[in-house]
Amino acid sequence: MSRPGANGMWKTTMARREEQVREWYIVDASRYPLGRMAVKIALRLMGKDRPEWTPHVDTGAGVIVINASKVRLSGKKAAAKVYQRYSGYPGGRKEIPFEIQVKRDPEKVVRHAVRLMLPKTNLGRLMLKKLRVYPGPEHPHAAQNPKEMEI
Repeated sequence: MSRPGANGMWKTTMARREEQVREWYIVDASRYPLGRMAVKIALRLMGKDRPEWTPHVDTGAGVIVINASKVRLSGKKAAAKVYQRYSGYPGGRKEIPFEIQVKRDPEKVVRHAVRLMLPKTNLGRLMLKKLRVYPGPEHPHAAQNPKEMEI
């Protein structure tokens, strides 16, 4: 955000944490492919869609994702995508196909896709805390007056 200074030159100002006003947005996961949806959610959580974006301040909004159990992938990716985790022990690698993971824990699928698109820092972890994911159409955040987020 810039404004003219005392000498008439433009002066760049930095956003401060205390001045931030949080807006909330709601996304229906059944309407969009997972990757496209995750990109837009990550940009909104980081605040890169706002003119006062500052790299070291969390200027982003909060995002509510509903219908996570109906999330979809395009093409044949649903059959090919596999989630992996590793315990650290020999033979401790586990693989879970996308179709099983969506049935078992749909919130984790959406949260994982968004998390990988956020910064891998303390600030990125703070941004991820503003993401709320629910498997069905109900959510307890009516008091935030969320706006519909178009992707």
